[in-house]
Amino acid sequence: MALSANLFLRQTQSLVMTPQLMQSIQLLQMTHFELTQFIAQEVEKNPLLEFPSNDGEGGGERGESEDGEYAHQPEDAGSDDGYDNRTEALSSDWYDNGGSASTSRLNDELDANYTNVFPDDGAPQRLDAPELVSQWKSMPGSGEGADYDLDDFVAGQVSLRDHLAQQIPFVLPDMADRLIAQNFVDQLDDCGYLQADIVEAGERLGTSLAQAERVLATLQSLDPPGVFARSLAECLAIQLRQKDRYDPAMQALVENLELLARRDFATLKRLCGVDEEDLLDMLGEIRQLNPKPGSGFEAGVSEAIMPDVVVRASSEGGWLVELNPDTLPRVLVNQSYFSRVTRNGEDHAFLSDCLQSANWLTRSLDQRAKTIMKVASEIVRQQDAFLLHGVDYLRPLNLKTVAEAIKMHESTVSRVTSNKYMLTPRGLFELKYFFTVSISAVAGGDSHSAEAVRHKIRALILQESPEAVLSDDDIVDMLKKGGVDLARRTVAKYREAMNIASSVQRRREKRALAKVAGF
Repeated sequence: MALSANLFLRQTQSLVMTPQLMQSIQLLQMTHFELTQFIAQEVEKNPLLEFPSNDGEGGGERGESEDGEYAHQPEDAGSDDGYDNRTEALSSDWYDNGGSASTSRLNDELDANYTNVFPDDGAPQRLDAPELVSQWKSMPGSGEGADYDLDDFVAGQVSLRDHLAQQIPFVLPDMADRLIAQNFVDQLDDCGYLQADIVEAGERLGTSLAQAERVLATLQSLDPPGVFARSLAECLAIQLRQKDRYDPAMQALVENLELLARRDFATLKRLCGVDEEDLLDMLGEIRQLNPKPGSGFEAGVSEAIMPDVVVRASSEGGWLVELNPDTLPRVLVNQSYFSRVTRNGEDHAFLSDCLQSANWLTRSLDQRAKTIMKVASEIVRQQDAFLLHGVDYLRPLNLKTVAEAIKMHESTVSRVTSNKYMLTPRGLFELKYFFTVSISAVAGGDSHSAEAVRHKIRALILQESPEAVLSDDDIVDMLKKGGVDLARRTVAKYREAMNIASSVQRRREKRALAKVAGF
């Protein structure tokens, strides 16, 4: 059989993940902060990309606008000379002849006596109104100088280390002790606890263990109370000593905090040697202490979440869904610069790649905004009852339902809902909050959302009394009466996820709190 070479034309389809497609997918799941950083990097390396200029926005300068503050001033209001002439004429009326003319005129017209009742003070000092006006004009923010920011006048936040550094020289006069104290200050965590071993610290600093312990004991007397503690028990003990309440019974209570966490009050009464009334008083004092003395000096700044979508009620009924303009990226492609530079023909290939990348980025950003809008609009349509009546009416929803409604893939919806937030009349929610598991209803009714069921469980537990604490089986029965078919183990799982103790622990705690309130 003879071998020969032949040519065949075959047509096939394949899915290729291009770099541009990967970039578009990454843009879809970026947060506002990550997207801003990414665009800034692209603008830095792409000469055809630029941020839009704010020139021409916001109206004209003051005094030039027809609706401005100085729009209807007289003709000579635009010049300083005319204003100075008027102020000089005004000042001459008041201050000629040492002010006697103005005083006599006021006496005649107002039938009053405005003479100087303190003749020893001498003649009144003449004030130059034009000079005062010039001083006002030179002040920051007066309209002709550089604008100032109110944040420049705000006092800086005092950190925990700065607060302690101000107190150490008053309690430790010796320089060697101050060096040891500074080493301990550097090893404090944000809660004010000392994260250091005294023995290792003494060896590293070349000092004795007794001196290190003496310095630490002195530091534990500083403000805030409880600082430089090495455990929760020691933190509470320091605060109780400063209140002169660290007696043997309180010491036994502090040394058995694990029993207090388990609400084992019977064992605590036996270990502390007190009756129930005294134990309740001791528990009340423990609640008044601060377990994190350094938390009030946190240097971290909490960043506000900026919503990507804003939902508000429409005057015609329904809801208005809009993208937040503050989170929309603004970037332009400079076509004129491309045309001007490519006339030489030298960098045409490089700039063509830059132009292609810039156009792709702008299209990807536009597609990202449209996709977020589609997903958010469908979520609002599905959760209309929640927006009207609250969490009890939150419908079960999954990614597949939204994806089929907007004709997109589930993975695309998942990327859109990651780290995106929606501002509604009910508050600020992450888009993933609206996707909950479906829980079947009794007698084949409408299914319930898992988040709504958790809210019902929490509400039932909050309404229970100390004499009738609900067990998990009781909660199951009450939910069935409300049309929710839920197993007992599922109730226990939801309760533990919400950090709610068991019925036995809740009964102990509620009875103790009731007795404390009665005393």
